[in-house]
Amino acid sequence: MKKIEAIIKPFKLEPVKEALNEIGIRGMTISEVKGYGRQKGHREVYRGAEYNVDFNPKIKIELVVSAQSADEVITTIREAALSGKIGDGKIFVLAVENVLRVRTGEQGPEAI
Repeated sequence: MKKIEAIIKPFKLEPVKEALNEIGIRGMTISEVKGYGRQKGHREVYRGAEYNVDFNPKIKIELVVSAQSADEVITTIREAALSGKIGDGKIFVLAVENVLRVRTGEQGPEAI
């Protein structure tokens, strides 16, 4: 099993969610996060005052999938999240030892 964590631009959440639904992915966890990478922050002017925005708003998607479907999920997320501009995000893939469904006690792939 693999845990996939994707950090994407907020306006790309719906296209990514729809693309994942099309390939049969139904469950995911979404968090609103802030951060920066190479783009660093940027300057904005509000009511005549200039200030630095150090962290940019992002969306973090987390899902656990079978090892066999991980590559398809990664490709789907990348294609749906791609805008071609700096700050499109990152995808992290981690190995998962075990999963336990609290309600039923199921373990392993059946618990996904």
